[in-house]
Amino acid sequence: MAGLALIISIIALIFSYLSYRKSGGSIDELKQKVEDLGITTETLRTKTADILNTLEKKVRGEEKRGDFGQQE
Repeated sequence: MAGLALIISIIALIFSYLSYRKSGGSIDELKQKVEDLGITTETLRTKTADILNTLEKKVRGEEKRGDFGQQE
């Protein structure tokens, strides 16, 4: 059963590639889109890391002042 699913998925992949080529898409265009997506993802990752870093500094700054969270 798994072999049949694999064969069907490979056939679907071939059909999608042929449809993409028929609609005017090229390999170079597809590679450029993937690279652009990688750049966008990297930018998003960097911004998320900066926001989390800022949030961490705010939370840890409050802990250092002893406003809350002290347990003895």
